[in-house]
Amino acid sequence: MKKISLTFKNFFINLGKGIKNFFKKLGGGFLGIFKNLGTWFKKGSLWTKLTFFLPGLGNLARKQIIKGLLFLGLEVLLLLFLILSPVVNNTPFGFRGIINFFTLGSYDGTTWTTGYNPITNEYDVFIAQAADNSLLMLLFGLISIAVLVIFIILWYQSIKSSYQVDLLVLYQRKVPKFKDDAKTLVNEKFHTSLLAVPILGVLVFTVLPIIFMIFLAFTDYSKTTDANGLFNWVGFSTFIKLFSVEGLRNSFGSVLLWTIIWAVGATFSNYYLGIMLAVLINKKEIKLKKLWRTIFILTIALPQFVSLLVVGMLIDVNGPFGHLLPFEILTNEQTVWIPRIAILIINLWVGVPYTMLLTTGILMNIPTDLYEAAKIDGASKMQMFRYITLPYVFFITTPALITSFMGNITSFNIIYLLTGGAGGVPPTDPSAAGGTDLLVTWLYKMTVVQRDYNIGAVISIITFIILSIGTLITYRRSKSYKEEEAFQ
Repeated sequence: MKKISLTFKNFFINLGKGIKNFFKKLGGGFLGIFKNLGTWFKKGSLWTKLTFFLPGLGNLARKQIIKGLLFLGLEVLLLLFLILSPVVNNTPFGFRGIINFFTLGSYDGTTWTTGYNPITNEYDVFIAQAADNSLLMLLFGLISIAVLVIFIILWYQSIKSSYQVDLLVLYQRKVPKFKDDAKTLVNEKFHTSLLAVPILGVLVFTVLPIIFMIFLAFTDYSKTTDANGLFNWVGFSTFIKLFSVEGLRNSFGSVLLWTIIWAVGATFSNYYLGIMLAVLINKKEIKLKKLWRTIFILTIALPQFVSLLVVGMLIDVNGPFGHLLPFEILTNEQTVWIPRIAILIINLWVGVPYTMLLTTGILMNIPTDLYEAAKIDGASKMQMFRYITLPYVFFITTPALITSFMGNITSFNIIYLLTGGAGGVPPTDPSAAGGTDLLVTWLYKMTVVQRDYNIGAVISIITFIILSIGTLITYRRSKSYKEEEAFQ
């Protein structure tokens, strides 16, 4: 117990130091940017100084026409986008969108006014305009801020490029043309060119939605505010609500505990049973090795959701095997552990073959000299498995094991398709979690079913923190990270 307490203590100490170093480096990076700008303005040529006010001018003056026009054209387009503020569904982008990002709108559509109706030839009462759409304001505001950041980065790069040309002229070196820059991008910097499109895709389709979801956690966006489209910033109120409201607090605690138990149990049961199965099939005494491997591969070839649905129907209370069982398996309301154990067992069917295939290739590459030397030293088969096979397999498969652990924490299919998160005593509170709900399935219910989007966003953030911190610490403490070349 003392050792565990010391481990947790060191964990939080190192976590605090890591956060401190992160913000320290972040602050140093921003300070370095301002220092560079000061140096470039002070030591740069007149063209570089003018580039502060007209991006690309320094390149144009040094006959880098295409490069200068690209800087100038992109900056003008981005600036026009920010100033003109195009409107979609009555919600603007640009600088107006950035302002709306901080306000999230104020008009809820309840203001009424009177006006003359020429058709009825009398004064009618009508709504002046549609309510503000805070969701679009948040999204468009984020996009507008991203465009502003890109504008600033291009402005910074144009000044940097002009100053670099200043140094080339100063040291009487050749100023590269656009053709030279293009050759560099397909030769020395080909890795940068190749990764540009994937990185852009990650930023647009992964990073931006994650940031959008994070900001939702700091609003009161839910089914009560979704009706008129207007919601507000509430700071950390939703986080406090998750841990202060008794029903939510109890559900979160039980779901978090079961998620950890499920992830550990599902990961290591599949892992060790898969290794044992691979070792068994790989033995010289076993015949028809290809046949046995093919049989297990078939479980992978069949889509997972098909296998889960079929198994669920077979052992359901109305299924063919359900009638033979003395109690309900997946929807047992007496104890939550019967459906939980059943899910862990069913998961072996879809998880063990993956580990078996992964381990089979590794076993074939373990040097036979190690086993021969162990036999000479009098080691038993169990000792050879423990001290040669298992460490070798574990060293190579640690990254895959971590990935499997992360996948089990966010395992939606097996829980939702088999039990729908139910199990144990049915909850009376609609926001309460079922007995087999994981964080991800509870998140689905909170957002899609209950439409408590802000609470769902908080759960997503907590899940992300658990995953990121857990996996980073586990991997950095593993031999795969510390002794990367040990088995090469």
